[in-house]
Amino acid sequence: MPERRAFEYAVVRVVPSIAREEFVNVGVVLFSPAAGFLGCQFATDTHRVRGLAGPERLDVEAVTAHLRAMREVCAGDPAAGPIGSLSQSERFHWLVAPRSTAIQVSAVHGGITDDPASTLRHLFQTLVAG
Repeated sequence: MPERRAFEYAVVRVVPSIAREEFVNVGVVLFSPAAGFLGCQFATDTHRVRGLAGPERLDVEAVTAHLRAMREVCAGDPAAGPIGSLSQSERFHWLVAPRSTAIQVSAVHGGITDDPASTLRHLFQTLVAG
């Protein structure tokens, strides 16, 4: 029987108009220290994001670049600069730190899994793609 391990995750959101507090879920970051797993998955529905932006302009290309940078940090990619060289735990906490920009994260939630990668895919399908 596979070993069940604790994990934490947060949903990544694009907030086109911070004043209106509306958002579109665009990704999930999942961390399971016992499994040595830190992963993320992103997809941006630009039509929905632009629809929520209303008359305000949102630089979707900049948002996409920031999400790409988050993916690089998550993977520990050298392209992420000094943050990419931090430990998985430090990178997770950097990724889920509160922000007041167009990209924000939910509260951190927890659970138990025997397959963190599969759980990440399930959460993404349920909370973002679904």
